Amino acid sequence: MKYYLVALFDNDSLKDMAKLQRSAGRKYKSYKNQAAYHITLEVIGDTDLEKLDKIINKILKPYKRFKVEINKALCFDDPYRSLNLQVENKGYIGRLARIINDTLKLHGINVRTHIQDWNLHVSLNSSSFPLKKISKNEYDAAYNKAKKINFYRLATIDRIELWKSLTNRRDMVVKSYPLREY
Repeated sequence: MKYYLVALFDNDSLKDMAKLQRSAGRKYKSYKNQAAYHITLEVIGDTDLEKLDKIINKILKPYKRFKVEINKALCFDDPYRSLNLQVENKGYIGRLARIINDTLKLHGINVRTHIQDWNLHVSLNSSSFPLKKISKNEYDAAYNKAKKINFYRLATIDRIELWKSLTNRRDMVVKSYPLREY
């Protein structure tokens, strides 16, 4: 089973992303329900959850809530055909992703090998909950609309969560790691 370590936003940061996603979803009737807006920090192979929990707690202990820079639309073409917001891979978020990847590798946990090739992003249309398959023309139109909006925000990350699946919302969260307040 795959696990996903994700960074989640506070409520204030979610409002603008939700507005942008609803606008695209309403126009193209492609995605009604969205999994929580998140930034995937790491994809983890099948492992001992107790060991993983201890390692993650140790990594996250010194971290407080932090801000990330979200700027411009980013798209992934076929087969994903997804609309995303790019997260600048700098500051705490970039460092945290690298530390998690390196530490989990050192402990023998199966993680991505080339983290530098990973684009940190927030998915606006998850392929997990589609109402219909979005056509190429609809996808291009949605991407162009998002690009014109010139989305730029500083968003606050308030917790990290370990998810076991991106498709079953009810049983998705394995463990939540709230970050300390400023």
